[in-house]
Amino acid sequence: MAEFNEQDFEEAYEEETNKVNAQLDEEILFAMIGDVNTGKSSTINQIIGEEVAVVGAKPGETTGIDSYIYRDKIIFADTPGLDDINNRNSQETMNFYKHADVILFFLNAAGTVLSEGEKKSFEIISKENKNILFVLNKIDAADDIPGLVSYVKQNTNNSYKVVPISSRTGENIDKLRNEILDILKKKHKEIQFARLVKEKSSIANKWILGATGSATAVGAVPIPGSDFVPLTGIQVGLMVKLAALYEKPLSKERARELAIATITGNIGKTLFRQVIKFIPGAGSVVGGSIAGGMTMALGYAIKYAYENNIELDANSLKSLYEYFRNKDTKEQV
Repeated sequence: MAEFNEQDFEEAYEEETNKVNAQLDEEILFAMIGDVNTGKSSTINQIIGEEVAVVGAKPGETTGIDSYIYRDKIIFADTPGLDDINNRNSQETMNFYKHADVILFFLNAAGTVLSEGEKKSFEIISKENKNILFVLNKIDAADDIPGLVSYVKQNTNNSYKVVPISSRTGENIDKLRNEILDILKKKHKEIQFARLVKEKSSIANKWILGATGSATAVGAVPIPGSDFVPLTGIQVGLMVKLAALYEKPLSKERARELAIATITGNIGKTLFRQVIKFIPGAGSVVGGSIAGGMTMALGYAIKYAYENNIELDANSLKSLYEYFRNKDTKEQV
């Protein structure tokens, strides 16, 4: 069994907390374009998880730029179609597109998809900013969604993601969030976005499985029971990110306590044998890797504690192991 390395822990903790703290001061600007019947307001509310934007705008109501600000850090700017912009506010609108972190380009799957006006707007905007996500909304009221997605891609140089959603039913909202996260990650703003949305579980899963994959690739040991190399940086990074996601304080002392319990307490290896029973698809991810399994087990234990308001320390981490071992059902996570 490998030993806990204090220096590795100190360096990892400082590096990861500095990264997170730097993000928490950032603002995130979304520029949205689309007709009033494309469901922009309802989509915003689905993404965040609560009512941020007013739903039910009447045609012609948006004559300029309407901004919806969430918790002082996320700004959704509802911009008019470029055909509707007059000379007085055209430059202001283009500045929103130019400086936006993400441009959400809304299309109505139940109407005319990518009209000539929408194509013109896309061509102008894409010259200023490539961070465009096409949001194909109202798929619950349309047919041949794969055909519509293919049509949009073919008419936009196959260079942009097209996410089919229903803002009414919530279908594929998780997928839209994940695509947004991928864009914001390049800008070092994904943690800021993730911590401010209400639906955190799928984001936590994404991060846990990502860390698991990294741990498996770097430190996998194919023979269960053999020695393994604790991937301190990956594990500490995951702990710090999850704490930021759920907005739970995680001191250096508490992080050290959890790391020691996981690495030298043999919790990770035992949890690994249990985790494949209650984490969907875990078997294909861990692939027999003790390092990957340990990281995954640590991540899901922390997630469970945060989501159920359990005080997280070495003892509760061990208790979670016992709980998982005795609850042989996926619904318990």
